[in-house]
Amino acid sequence: MMDEKERLRRWRLVLGGDSEETIGCGLAGEDRGMDGVLAALYGGEKDGKNVGHGGSLPNVTRWLGDIRTYFPSPVVRVMQKDALDRLGLERMLLEPEMLDAVEPDVHLVATLMSLGRVIPEKTKESARLVVRKVVEELERRLAQETEQAVRGALNRAARTSRPRPADIDWDRTIRANLKNYLPVSGTVIPEKLVGHARKKRTAKLRDIVLCVDQSGSMATSVVYSGIFGAVLASIRAVSTRMVVYDTSVADLTEDLQDPVDLLFGAQLGGGNDTPRALAYCQGIITRPNETVMVLVTDCYEGALSGAMLERTAQIVDSGVTMICLLALSDDGAPSYDRKQAAAMASLGVPTFACTPDKFPGMMAAAIQKQDLDLWAARNDIVTARSD
Repeated sequence: MMDEKERLRRWRLVLGGDSEETIGCGLAGEDRGMDGVLAALYGGEKDGKNVGHGGSLPNVTRWLGDIRTYFPSPVVRVMQKDALDRLGLERMLLEPEMLDAVEPDVHLVATLMSLGRVIPEKTKESARLVVRKVVEELERRLAQETEQAVRGALNRAARTSRPRPADIDWDRTIRANLKNYLPVSGTVIPEKLVGHARKKRTAKLRDIVLCVDQSGSMATSVVYSGIFGAVLASIRAVSTRMVVYDTSVADLTEDLQDPVDLLFGAQLGGGNDTPRALAYCQGIITRPNETVMVLVTDCYEGALSGAMLERTAQIVDSGVTMICLLALSDDGAPSYDRKQAAAMASLGVPTFACTPDKFPGMMAAAIQKQDLDLWAARNDIVTARSD
C-alpha cells in the first residue's frame, strides 16, 4: 500500500512547482531533475523557454538526453511528440546533432517526412538513418504476421471442391471425409474433394492497391501504409501497387523495394483530391474481381465529397473488394468526417480505423472475401454506419 509520503511526492510531480507550498512536499535528487524536464515541456512559456522557440540546439539536445535518463522509451516518445506539437521544435530537426539525440519512433518519422523538402544536405543522411531504424524495427514486428496471414488466406482462397486429380490435397480430403469412414472395408468414402485450383505459375492470386491520403493529418497512417506496402510487395503471390495523393497523385510502386525511399517520396501536407486518386486507381485495376483496394483517408473532402462517392460507387460496382481506413495508426479514435464515412459505408465499403496489429487479419479477411463488417465486430472495431 502506498504511504503518505510517496502519495504526496507523486502529486507534487503531477501538479508542478506551484503546488509545492500547498502540498508541503519538496523534491530532491533525481526527482528534482525529473521535475525540471517536465516543467520545461509542460510548465508554460516561462518554464519552457529553454526547449521552445527561443531555445538553443545545445539546450534542446541536453533536454532530450535528460528525458531519456529519467523515463522509459515509451514515455520518451510521448514527450518528444508533445515537444514537437507544443513547442514547435521541427526546425531543430534540421540539425544532425538533434537527430542523434532523439528517440526514433513513428511520429518522428512522420515529422521528418513533412520536412523532407527543406532538410539541408548535411542533415539528410542522419534523417535517413533515423527513418531506416524505425522502418526496420516496425518491419521486424509486422512482417512475419502479415506474410503468414496473407499467404494463409491465399491458400484458402485458392482451394476448390472440384480439383483435378493431380491437384487433390489428400490429407485435407481424408480429414474432411472422416465421417464417411466404413469400418467394414476400412475405407473413407471421399464424398467431398479438397484441392487447389490450377493456376499458371506466373499468375498472381490477388491484386492489392493501397491508395493513401498524404495530407498532414494522415502522417502516421502514411508511414504504416508504406511499411505494409513493402511487406505485401515481397509476397510473390500478390501484385501490390502503392498510390499516394494530396491535390495530385503519385504512384510509388517502384519504391516499395525500399520503404525509406518510399516514405521520403511522399510529400505530407496540403489539401487532397480523393476523386482524382480514385480515378487513377480505376485506370490501373485490370482484374476487379481479384482486387483488394484499401483507401486510407479521413474523408475530409469538402466540395469534392460527391465526386469521391461517385468514384467509389463505380469501383465497388466493378467487383473490387474495397475498404476505407479512416486511420492506420496506434493512436486512439481518429478525427474524420462522420457524414462522409457513413456515406462510404452506405455504398457497401467497410469503413473504420485500424491499428497496425489488426491490419494483417483485415487483409486476410478481404482476400477471402469475408464480411469485413462482421470481421470488424469480432475484433471490437467500431465501423461507420450508413445513415
